[in-house]
Amino acid sequence: MNRPLPRLALLIAIIACSLGLQSKAQQPLVSAVGPIGITVSDMERSLDFYTRVLHFVLVSDEEFTGETYEHLKGVFGLRIRVARLRLGAEQIELTEFLAPKGRPVPADSRSNDRWFQHIAIIVRDMDAAYAWLRQNRVQYASSGPQTLPAWNRNAGGIKAFYFRDPDDHILEILWFPEGKGLARWHRPGSDLFLGIDHTAIVVSDTEASLRFYRDQLGMRIAGESDNYGTEQEHLNNVFGAHLRITALRAASGPGIELLDYLAPRDGRPIPADLHANDLAHWETELIAAGSLEDRASVLVSVSPTSSSGQDVIRNNVKMHEFIFKDPDGHAVALVSAAKE
Repeated sequence: MNRPLPRLALLIAIIACSLGLQSKAQQPLVSAVGPIGITVSDMERSLDFYTRVLHFVLVSDEEFTGETYEHLKGVFGLRIRVARLRLGAEQIELTEFLAPKGRPVPADSRSNDRWFQHIAIIVRDMDAAYAWLRQNRVQYASSGPQTLPAWNRNAGGIKAFYFRDPDDHILEILWFPEGKGLARWHRPGSDLFLGIDHTAIVVSDTEASLRFYRDQLGMRIAGESDNYGTEQEHLNNVFGAHLRITALRAASGPGIELLDYLAPRDGRPIPADLHANDLAHWETELIAAGSLEDRASVLVSVSPTSSSGQDVIRNNVKMHEFIFKDPDGHAVALVSAAKE
């Protein structure tokens, strides 16, 4: 026969149980940031650019078609070629829609338009990296490499340059002075291009984005900066640029940087009819901690792109994937191990 617990022991047991439930509830939904997805128009051309010019390494190259991927991507009758590439410890995922083709990046795009997204590639030597890019005749997005001013306590001394890939996607090379950036960006070595520090997205309201990425998904603030002045204007190629920048990170993977233009405020929203096969489409993969199906209630308030979560096989691994939009319409793919 079970004897009743003394009152104090019972109280301790209740508190312990409550703390256990609270700890489980407070676990972040996202454990890592995975590959950053980019839609491209010509896979062979893009593979040549990213592997030859930027020294990425091809990891996999696959084709997919069928109803599962139509529902996942929200594009009927698709056939896609997907290539994963690695630089250092980070990956990107290039997707070419063999059918149906989408629209090009708008010719009048500016860096404060909210469909703007880029990846920041860390370089060992800015002068050498810039010379290499010039030798390969990349298209400029900045007027040239910029060194952020010393008065900017959190960003002073950082060197950066924006340029374009063959489809007009903006990319950035970035160099950190001693004492700034992750420790691994300062390790000795010979590679010129080291890895991806973060992907940056333009947002309309930092607080709304924090409620989404920090409060709902469980990412943490890793840094903040207030950037303006001639260097920032020439980096972004936006006259009068004044940005509130918030860096977010999960336990592993590249960060997500929120670019909130305090000025000018004329950046355009992401078009409601932007689809996954349009070249302005980027997709940030977030890896869920545990089973996605078990934590679906967290996603009730998000705006889905997928008609539903789908079980897919990528690189011989079965995963459950759900694509949705953040408060500004940036695509986010949340993935977890699929249930057997």
